[in-house]
Amino acid sequence: MVNAARITAAELFGKQQDRLELRWLAGQKDGARRVLEAVETVARRPSLAGYLNTIYPNRVQILGTEELAWLDGLDARQRWETIQKIMDVRPLALVISKAQTCPEDLRIAAEESETPLWVSPRRGHELLNHLQYVLARTLAPRITLHGVFMEIYSIGVLVTGESGSGKSELALELITRGHRLVADDAPEFTQIAPDVLDGTCPDLLQDMLELRGLGVLNIRQMFGDTAVKRNKYLRLIVHLSKPSLEPSPTGMERLTGDLGTRRVLDLDVPTITLPVMAGRNLAVLTEAATRMHILRSKGVDPAAAFMARHSHFLERSQ
Repeated sequence: MVNAARITAAELFGKQQDRLELRWLAGQKDGARRVLEAVETVARRPSLAGYLNTIYPNRVQILGTEELAWLDGLDARQRWETIQKIMDVRPLALVISKAQTCPEDLRIAAEESETPLWVSPRRGHELLNHLQYVLARTLAPRITLHGVFMEIYSIGVLVTGESGSGKSELALELITRGHRLVADDAPEFTQIAPDVLDGTCPDLLQDMLELRGLGVLNIRQMFGDTAVKRNKYLRLIVHLSKPSLEPSPTGMERLTGDLGTRRVLDLDVPTITLPVMAGRNLAVLTEAATRMHILRSKGVDPAAAFMARHSHFLERSQ
């Protein structure tokens, strides 16, 4: 399930007020509800944060010393038109840096147009770097997947499968073997970079693991703080499935394993499918699958090495 990312001016102000020492100067009554949503388009779109730009306006406009000096250098009519143009594009907020005095006409225009106007003692580049990072992460594409997200051998592994396939039981056994739980049932993944999916746990499910017959367990209370982790990058999906009764046409998975990929947002995540059968130790198999993924990421492929060795043996036998 893909989640629509959005943030209001009030939410951004509340999250960053202490860190950036923000004060609200104008536009608080109705401007607090102004919303910025993620845009799914390849067309030119404004930057999330940047210094004052009236041609390609940023969603959060920062006014430093140079920007205010430029406004002061305009004649009365140009200044009025420029300020109106700034307000007409409905930015999420205007931020004045270095605790400079806000021009009265700018404050009045912000109040009349219900545009949030803030001031901060921080320098412009600090505001730019921080707000750009926060907005990019908040509005990044995100999706909720069904499964148990674990940290196994320091990499993020999502265990998936049909309901009742034993995902939570597998997770509990992995925890007892020293691995860590990130999220059970509904981990959320955010694409924070072109090749990075960051997985986290919803607040409602934090530290919890549900097992049939036992109910909901608090893993942190049972196993300690080291048994849980706040977030992890997704690197591998281990899918639990019923064994196939029909052999594959080539039988190559007996050598290479049942490998594939799963599309998550804009990334193809490596997938390993493990058949679930009585007597199979899924915890050991999942650990082995994770170790194999780590080796493959380093360029080590035992199946390819075996096939090369086999070809060499056949050549010598002829």
